[in-house]
Amino acid sequence: MTDPLERIAAALERLAPPPVDAPDFDSADGFVWHAAPDRLDAVPHIKRIDLSLLVGVDRARETLLANTLQFAKGLPANNALLWGARGMGKSSLVKAVHGAVNAQRPCKIIEIQREDLPTIARLLDMLRAAPKHRFILFCDDLSFSHDDQHYKSLKAVLDGGVQGRPDNVVLYATSNRRHLMPRDMIENERGSAINPSEATEEKVSLSDRFGLWLGFHPCDQDAYLAMIRGYCDAYGVAIRDADLRAEAIEWQATRGGRSGRVAWQYFTDLAGRKGISL
Repeated sequence: MTDPLERIAAALERLAPPPVDAPDFDSADGFVWHAAPDRLDAVPHIKRIDLSLLVGVDRARETLLANTLQFAKGLPANNALLWGARGMGKSSLVKAVHGAVNAQRPCKIIEIQREDLPTIARLLDMLRAAPKHRFILFCDDLSFSHDDQHYKSLKAVLDGGVQGRPDNVVLYATSNRRHLMPRDMIENERGSAINPSEATEEKVSLSDRFGLWLGFHPCDQDAYLAMIRGYCDAYGVAIRDADLRAEAIEWQATRGGRSGRVAWQYFTDLAGRKGISL
C-alpha cells in the first residue's frame, strides 16, 4: 500500500507548475510572455514601421531613442511612459525605436499583457538569469480600474523591491491616461476619502515612478497630410498632392478626427486601390 505522504507529495508535484525552461534568446529579437503555463514565445518577425516614417512626434522620438540606446549600451536608462491621444503612434514608436537601436546594439523586446502583470516577478527571475542580453519589457495600453490590483505587481519592475530590478531590464508602457487611471475615478476617491490627499496617492504615484513621461497630442491637418505623403514616398505610391489632400481630408471627416492611425488606414486603402503591397 502506498505511503500517504508519498501520495500527498505526488499530488503536490502534479499541482505545481513545472520549472520554466529558459528560451533561446538568440533565436529572435522579440518575444511574448504568456502565463499558465509560464513561457516566452519567440516572434520571428516584429510588425513595425521605420522610425523615419513617424511624423509629428520628433521630441518623443529623439528622447526615447537616446534612452534606449543608452540602455542597449549597458548604461543607466529610465523606464518610460508614453501617454496621450489615441492613435498617435505610441506603440509604433516603441517598436520602431527598438528596431533602430537593435540594428546597432542587440537588445530584445518582450511584450507582456496587463492581465499577466501578477506573474511579472517570475519573468524578471528568468531575465535576471540571462545577464548577457538586454530586455525591453513592453506593456501596451496600460490602465487600471477602481478595484484593479494589478498595479501593485508593476512596482516589481519600477521599484524592484529588496532584490531590485534587473540591470538588464527596462519597462516601456503606453497609455491613453497620464496617471493610468480615469480622472473621474481620481475625483470620486478624493471626494469620498477621509484624507483626500492620500486617497489616490498609491495609484497616481505609480506613473511618477516612470523616469520618462512622453506626451502625445492630437495632430493638426498639416501633420496628418505629411504622414500620408511620407508613407506614399516610402512605399512608392504615386498620387498628386491635390488628390491626396482631397481624399485624405474626406477620409478623416468620415472617421471624425485626425491621428496617425487614421492616416495609416487611409494610406492602406490607397495602396490597395493602386495595387501596391505593403
